[in-house]
Amino acid sequence: MLSPFVTALVFLINTVFGIYIFLIMLRFLLQWLQVGFRGDPIVRLLWKATDPTLQLLYNFIPGWRNIDLAAIFLMFALKMLELILIAWLYGQYPGIMGLFLISIANLLSLLIYIFMFAIIIQVILSWIAPHDSYNNPLSNILYHLNEPLLRPVRGKIPPLQGIDLSPLVVIIALQLAEIVVVGLLQQLAQ
Repeated sequence: MLSPFVTALVFLINTVFGIYIFLIMLRFLLQWLQVGFRGDPIVRLLWKATDPTLQLLYNFIPGWRNIDLAAIFLMFALKMLELILIAWLYGQYPGIMGLFLISIANLLSLLIYIFMFAIIIQVILSWIAPHDSYNNPLSNILYHLNEPLLRPVRGKIPPLQGIDLSPLVVIIALQLAEIVVVGLLQQLAQ
């Protein structure tokens, strides 16, 4: 039986690392998709929270095209450190290949869930205030984040009775990717 202190420490490690990796992933996605809302308060907060560590890494890890390799390295390194700390607290010592695959699986899962929740939030906001979406900074960010996934599906599946089914199709495809790809990586890691 685990000590409540170990359980609490594992929770804190998961929470702190999870939030920071989430912020770095959002920054990476916004840069990769070239969402340019630097005046937006949400994006400014995101940049302010992630800039110190990434600016240090930019000296050693340059970007490639519009891909922020420093952010990818930082997310991967933080995820591996998180997994090592948790395994150590549980008295386990995982192999490097297993850590590598689990880190990739967890980051890919995070990416998939960011897109799924961003689509769900965008759909809900479109129901609540359909005409105010251009004035809402969150709606603008969500639109630019989700549109690369929704546009191709929207072109193939026309609206049904005025209802856009592309978010549902994309969420199903993302969930399938979570099950198959992430599941396969997790299986390989064991």
